[in-house]
Amino acid sequence: MRRVRSSPPQFRIVAVALAAAAAALIGLGSPASATGPGGGPAGANPDFTQGGQRPEAATHDWNLGPTGLRGWMYAADFETAQARQILVTRVEAGSPADGIIAVGDVILGVGGQPFSDDPRVAFGRAVTAAEAGSGRLRLICWRDGRQRTCTLTLRRLGPYAPTAPFDCRKSRRILEAGCEAIARRMAADPDAGNPIERSLGALALLAGGRPEHLPLVRHQVAWAARYTDPDRRDLHSWWYGPVTMLLAEYVLATDDRSVMPDLERLAMEIVRGQSPVGSWGHRFVQANGRLAGYGMMNAPGLPLTVALVLARMAGVDDPALDAAIDRSCRLVRFYLGKGSIPYGDHHPWIEAHDDNGKNGIAAVLFHLTGDAEAATWFSRMSVASHGSERDTGHTGNFFNMLWAMPGVALSGPDAAGAWMAEFGWAYDLARRWDGGFEHQGPPETRPDSYHGWDATGAMMLAFAQAGGRLQLTGATPSIVASATPEAAASLVADGRGWSQGRGPHGYRERSEDELLAGLGSWSPVVRERSAIELARREGDPTPRLIDMLDSSSLEARLGACQAIARLGGRAAAAVEPLRATLQAEDLWLRIKAADALAAIGDAAAVAIPDLLAKFAERDPEADPRGMQQRYLCFAVFDPREGLLGRSLGAVDREALREAIRIGLLNEDGRARGAVGSVYRHLSFRELQPLLPEILAAVAEPAPSGIMFADEVRVAGLRVLARHGIAEGLPLCLEVADPARWGFDGRIGGCLEALRGYGGAARPEIPRLRAIAEDLAGRGWTPDRIEALGIEPLIAEIEADDAPPTLRSIADLGA
Repeated sequence: MRRVRSSPPQFRIVAVALAAAAAALIGLGSPASATGPGGGPAGANPDFTQGGQRPEAATHDWNLGPTGLRGWMYAADFETAQARQILVTRVEAGSPADGIIAVGDVILGVGGQPFSDDPRVAFGRAVTAAEAGSGRLRLICWRDGRQRTCTLTLRRLGPYAPTAPFDCRKSRRILEAGCEAIARRMAADPDAGNPIERSLGALALLAGGRPEHLPLVRHQVAWAARYTDPDRRDLHSWWYGPVTMLLAEYVLATDDRSVMPDLERLAMEIVRGQSPVGSWGHRFVQANGRLAGYGMMNAPGLPLTVALVLARMAGVDDPALDAAIDRSCRLVRFYLGKGSIPYGDHHPWIEAHDDNGKNGIAAVLFHLTGDAEAATWFSRMSVASHGSERDTGHTGNFFNMLWAMPGVALSGPDAAGAWMAEFGWAYDLARRWDGGFEHQGPPETRPDSYHGWDATGAMMLAFAQAGGRLQLTGATPSIVASATPEAAASLVADGRGWSQGRGPHGYRERSEDELLAGLGSWSPVVRERSAIELARREGDPTPRLIDMLDSSSLEARLGACQAIARLGGRAAAAVEPLRATLQAEDLWLRIKAADALAAIGDAAAVAIPDLLAKFAERDPEADPRGMQQRYLCFAVFDPREGLLGRSLGAVDREALREAIRIGLLNEDGRARGAVGSVYRHLSFRELQPLLPEILAAVAEPAPSGIMFADEVRVAGLRVLARHGIAEGLPLCLEVADPARWGFDGRIGGCLEALRGYGGAARPEIPRLRAIAEDLAGRGWTPDRIEALGIEPLIAEIEADDAPPTLRSIADLGA
């Protein structure tokens, strides 16, 4: 999925790496879209009434509510807002549309009015209105050059209650019909679907509470109890969470403890698969205790943690399980007050109020662990996320929809009702005429990675919230204070005015006073959107931002930093107040002040001594993961945006060396990489005292930020080779390691470093040849292997008659 940039550049995720990873997500196919310039489809917006044709590459169509129709809409810039027509692509036999509308018809409007805005939203809202009233859905249709009105008769379900799904007849009816749809499919083919679909379907039937569905649930429970993947063949972190949730919820709901041995086994396999920092990746940790691939992923990690909590509630008792839960909770709790839980071990996501549903399930996690502060924060973020925000998600938005209402509902019936009034149209659009739900996917030209998934179980967790039969659907009363109707309306309003294609377009009508007020919002997302719009305008708001830096409101001070970072050099007058803010009590405020100074650039160079001094400050209790040092690494050392990234100038070398030492010990591989970027600016005399730390950073990869962990390792290899350090020679090919993810990105640097050792590298020639053989065994073509230049490098090493004399770090006294 494309993301509109809103984080400071030094914290942006490397999109290329994520895109490559996305194609392998759960083995479900590629999320790639056929797009033209600007993200639009490879074709113009067709007018079907004038002979327009659907672009061949645009294959993503939509379920059109309980009508029996599917239809294609034009999507551009990750929205369907520019479409004004719906091309009918399917009409199901026996459905309300059968015999009235045909494939190839074009829907031009609803309720007697042509579409004047996004037809996806308009059609969904028209379904909602029809079901609330007479059941008649009037459509303007076009066929064979003629326009006519078609009327479909839908089942009358009544309106969504102001507290939906609580005390809501329509929600109860949707739940009943959805559970019947799941039961029919499950009875027809009990083994259909992947582990997520199967687990969610069974959980929905448990939540529905119908005794006649219990045998179907027990079949799925028996299957789940047999699940295991000790050989790590699948991307199993995605499967273990829902499967273990099902077993635990089954035990809690039925008191059938026959599956407890398997529940305990699954829970402890999850525990043993956790990384030292409390995370999981696509798969569990390797034998060396580290995550493979590109490391930490919160989308499977949070369900795994909730699964452990549910297992504990069901009776699994082990100190290692408690410790694993605590590690994971500490890891994700860091994002409280800062932004959405991101993809991996990255900067808090402040583009949207949720990111792939992770805030929603985090709200559930902290609710179940009794952390009211964190549960409240993440639930409120969930309430503010709707519309285009829910269209987002890495490789698709299945999980963004799955965990939406479980997070929203914790803020109470008024919050749930206000959210459904805003976004209920999406549920009605996705609901089929047989009561089931289809996964719709984001508004892109091609289907996402979850195309074809049965989303009924996922959606039923939303409508089952009022039943309270499962822990995932409110069996434990919410520890979050219920939002008042006024507060709920305000939270929903905080999510408006943004889209993936147009960014914070709704903020353009706001006055400067309104934008400055937005900088003081509880929501870091509203603050960022306000900052973006403020920086887009002419004029100088810096004096008012400087005043905000002295506010009694933490949020206002954070917002001022965000706005200054957006203004960059235009806000140079804020340097001194920002230097003072570096001494603030709040950790995140100090970090945001450093971020703002880095964004200002050269005019903030006077703050470099302050920033270097902050490296030495460490509070293991308040900041156990060294987050202050992590973000200082970016603000100071990032090669593009850091204050010392391009030139060291006359900075105090002793303070610099101490900051480098500390930065190279940070557990985040990306932070270490930023530090490694300054090696090229240092002479050997300046590097010599740092050689032990440089060597250690090469030999021991960072435990987190694995996607970026090779940057500092390769940079260190270059330093060691350039200065003939013996300890670096064997590491050149150890770091290369063809079996590890990211080989293409590091092999060039590793071979370059090895070349620097000249003839002294002769002992490594057998290993070089072994790498070529390894790659051939992995399916590399001879041309591709040849392009690496291994054979020419071997010849060069063998021809060197005057190899350099290597020296040990110990001999140098470093």
